[in-house]
Amino acid sequence: MNLTASVMLIATALSTVLILVSFWLPLISPDEQKVSPYECGFDPLGSARLPFSMRFFLVAILFLLFDLEIALLLPLPWGDQLPSPTTTFFWAALLLGLLTLGLIYEWLQGGLEWAE
Repeated sequence: MNLTASVMLIATALSTVLILVSFWLPLISPDEQKVSPYECGFDPLGSARLPFSMRFFLVAILFLLFDLEIALLLPLPWGDQLPSPTTTFFWAALLLGLLTLGLIYEWLQGGLEWAE
């Protein structure tokens, strides 16, 4: 048996086992928490018209913003392999500076204060 056939056989067997296990495991013990819908901490059985804190969404948006910053800076270590690495590092420093200024602005405006 050649290498390609054995790799295909192992991949098929492993995929089949994982698919069977994924269908079998959730049926073991479904309790009330597993079958209830997830609504970001809100009561799923309560009224949908209740007011909510805008600070929760502000923190979520800030988290997404800084999470995207990390995603944009991940290829930076490979930037020194480019023909002009100083340009890459300049744009990365500009991005970090802009995000730092935005964070300082939010901090000074009191947007990061959770309790009033």
